[in-house]
Amino acid sequence: METTVRLLEGVKFEAVSRGHSVICDQPQNNGGTDAGMSPPEFLLVSLSTCAMFYAVEYLRTRSLPLEGVTVRVAAEKAQAPARLGTFRIEVNVPGIEDERHKEGVARAVKSCLVHNTLLHTPEVETVVNTITAVHA
Repeated sequence: METTVRLLEGVKFEAVSRGHSVICDQPQNNGGTDAGMSPPEFLLVSLSTCAMFYAVEYLRTRSLPLEGVTVRVAAEKAQAPARLGTFRIEVNVPGIEDERHKEGVARAVKSCLVHNTLLHTPEVETVVNTITAVHA
């Protein structure tokens, strides 16, 4: 997996992965134009869409209703160092009353790649390369 990000203007960036692009920006009160989600919001999107994928797969394989399924992820900031310190994943599955299926959805969501990445600290390497500026 790979994503490339380029500066558009100010603090607005374009991120491209597999030919798909999204705009990342800061809210106006943080120097941006609010043209896109902020990096922490993208992390919440990543976690919630991964959780949704696993929940839907659980429901689909058991021929359970999919209509109205939603996932909400909230996070609280922490300090020293600045980060998102707690996450809450809420999966709303209309029409599922059986505790066995509720537990199954929860197990499925906990199998999500992003969820597991957050639970097991990954190694992160930072490399800074110097390039020669290209003048047109």
